[in-house]
Amino acid sequence: MTEETAPQDRPDGPDGEAARSNPPQEGGPQATQPTALPGDPGDAGGRRGGRWRRPGPQQVPQPHPAAKGMWRGEGGGPFAQMTVMPGRMSVRLRLTLLYGLLFFMAGALLLFVMSVLMANILGNVKVIGFGISDAEAAELQRQFVEQTMRQLVGRSLLALGGVGVITLVLGWFVADRALSPLQRVTTTARRLSESTLHERIALEGPDDEIKELADTFDAMLERLGQAFDTQRRFVANASHELRTPLAINRTLLEVALGDPEVSDDLRAVGRTLLATNARHERLIEGLLLLARSERELTARTPVDLAEVAATVLEQSARRDHDHDVAVHPELTSGTALGDPVLLEHLVSNLVENAIKHNVEDGGELWIRTGMLEGYATVQVENTGPVVPAYEVERLFEPFRRLNADRVESAKGAGLGLSIVRSVVLAHRGAVYAAPRPGGGLIVTVRLPPGLPAA
Repeated sequence: MTEETAPQDRPDGPDGEAARSNPPQEGGPQATQPTALPGDPGDAGGRRGGRWRRPGPQQVPQPHPAAKGMWRGEGGGPFAQMTVMPGRMSVRLRLTLLYGLLFFMAGALLLFVMSVLMANILGNVKVIGFGISDAEAAELQRQFVEQTMRQLVGRSLLALGGVGVITLVLGWFVADRALSPLQRVTTTARRLSESTLHERIALEGPDDEIKELADTFDAMLERLGQAFDTQRRFVANASHELRTPLAINRTLLEVALGDPEVSDDLRAVGRTLLATNARHERLIEGLLLLARSERELTARTPVDLAEVAATVLEQSARRDHDHDVAVHPELTSGTALGDPVLLEHLVSNLVENAIKHNVEDGGELWIRTGMLEGYATVQVENTGPVVPAYEVERLFEPFRRLNADRVESAKGAGLGLSIVRSVVLAHRGAVYAAPRPGGGLIVTVRLPPGLPAA
């Protein structure tokens, strides 16, 4: 993975070694083209130094369920490039064409039967003439039958075509009328979110299949509403019932350790218990944050990722870390639309994860923010242990660490990247991760842009 020196057009497909070794699949991981950071030489951003790294080849989360017209980008994510979805024929149009086809088939059959009957009737007509021979009379009879049949078929076809057009028009409106209950179901389903699960279709009308579908949908919404209410109550109860005893334990241990008469052995045990208690507190905080981030956002505001990153770096500098890591901030204004608290947790988890999983001596961390290809982007790169490409996706699973499946770890609760993924999906964004040559990880987050705050 090399540093880029100039912006390039968005590609139609991936290139490079990673792309060749990981052929793109629908909804699967896929590399993106290198793109320079806004502000490089020739860029209007006026940026001094620094380059964006390629956000690939591993795209970790599944894309957010795509609505009509949603962005479809590299790796199946919701951003980066717009793919024209193939056209489809609506049910209304198909019903209209079906009505018209049935009418024309019935009309053609009726015309055929009428032609046979009329030909049979005209065959019994005898032309009687005076002063003409029987041969001439037979010829006149044949011409009369042909002319009559030709006029009958021609005018019948014209009538069939005219009435067929009227049938298509009427079929269009009849199909719309028949499908209007389904349109209500679709409109309600699109409008639903966690905060609007109280809405119901409440379809009125005959007790037919469509009403049965609407009633079933309403019953499903009732069950979903109860499930979300249960989840909210659990999170609220867990926040109180789990935090309180841990806070009491911490206070008791700190008071006990503050006693100068405590023996060295008890002091060592107390410090171990205090560290274990602190780890449990981090685990509870991470689980609660993970539960919150997996819920749909009800309010979105413009958030400058550069300001968020600066705040996170300032807070991180005040903490004690196991590793002495040199931080290289490369911050350019990039406004995203989302929840400020969750976005701060997102950046904080990226930074803390990059610090914890770094080399012991001479570790480095790069954090970049800005607008990339029209999207608010934050990228965190760090030195650290070598990460195999096949392990990248697993790192975003809860309680998953590199070369360690155990929950017990002094480095954290194992929820950092899981929280990042949940926050990104809640914002309908995309996150990409790739191993860094020489060791470490490069994580790139793209979020929907928002207007800068006034």
